[in-house]
Amino acid sequence: MKSARCKKGLTYLWKIFVVSLVNVLMIVIVVNSSPVEALSKEGSSGTEVTQIQTKLKNWGYYSGSVDGIFGSETKKAVISFQKKNNLTADGVVGNATLSALGMSSSSGSSNSSGSSGGYGGYSESEFNLFAQVVSAESRGEPYQGQVAVAAVILNRVSHPSFPNTLSGVIYQPGAFSCLNDGGINAAVADSAYKAVREAINGSDPSGGAIYYYNPVKSTNKWIFSRPIITVIGAHRFCS
Repeated sequence: MKSARCKKGLTYLWKIFVVSLVNVLMIVIVVNSSPVEALSKEGSSGTEVTQIQTKLKNWGYYSGSVDGIFGSETKKAVISFQKKNNLTADGVVGNATLSALGMSSSSGSSNSSGSSGGYGGYSESEFNLFAQVVSAESRGEPYQGQVAVAAVILNRVSHPSFPNTLSGVIYQPGAFSCLNDGGINAAVADSAYKAVREAINGSDPSGGAIYYYNPVKSTNKWIFSRPIITVIGAHRFCS
């Protein structure tokens, strides 16, 4: 009789142990499967940091070495960029800051069409204006060149030397010749809409450029002094 009670007690304890073990395993699985936002911050290093430094250096926020190491100077540059773009100025590059930098993020790429009616956060009228300018400024250029022109416009929005709105950049006096010669009124190429959407979604064949010009057509001597980042079609893209 005593042996039966002991056996029953051991069975009960074993059941409690098994139930407890299952609960612990479930908690571990839930914790490990929860999405964690990847952040680049002071102390980080790697390719993403290199890309961040390159963008910030091309746009005038960062003057240090592009070494892939997120130090205090990189943090200061990130904070300046965040303030310019009305982001939380904490020096940490999360999804919102990556997006403003034109860099993709795994957690922020599920909706590639953006959050405002498929226009990447812009209104329909802004999106159409954007496409008009890209079409007029890059007519006859290869598709990648059209995306690059769109990227330059977005890079200017993020750059401290330019207005911080799309319309402000486009209508800045003397910025785009198509506003003065009537080119903006021409029919918009279908490829321009696609190029604008691709640039909004983070593509930047210009390599972070904030200027571009056609050396055959340009008469501005100053633009020839700008450091060239890349050449696509007839355009030179520079910082």
